[in-house]
Amino acid sequence: MYTRVVPEQCIACGLCQLKAPELFEYDEEGVAYVKIDNNHGTTPIPAALMAKFKDAYTSCPTGAILRSAHPFTSTATDAPKH
Repeated sequence: MYTRVVPEQCIACGLCQLKAPELFEYDEEGVAYVKIDNNHGTTPIPAALMAKFKDAYTSCPTGAILRSAHPFTSTATDAPKH
């Protein structure tokens, strides 16, 4: 399973980081991103973190967290600004 955050949909509510701090962080603008691959969606979620990921994914009020069985095609605009 792969994941990334759609920055334009993130409202910086903090739920993803609360539920899965090993996976999610916030940039200087308060927008969440996936830490394991700088929000590219190309690194698989570690099996040990899947339960936490699912909790964060289902808790996101805007659907900004995406998931896929395959790696995402990354673009430069997906990377957080830190």
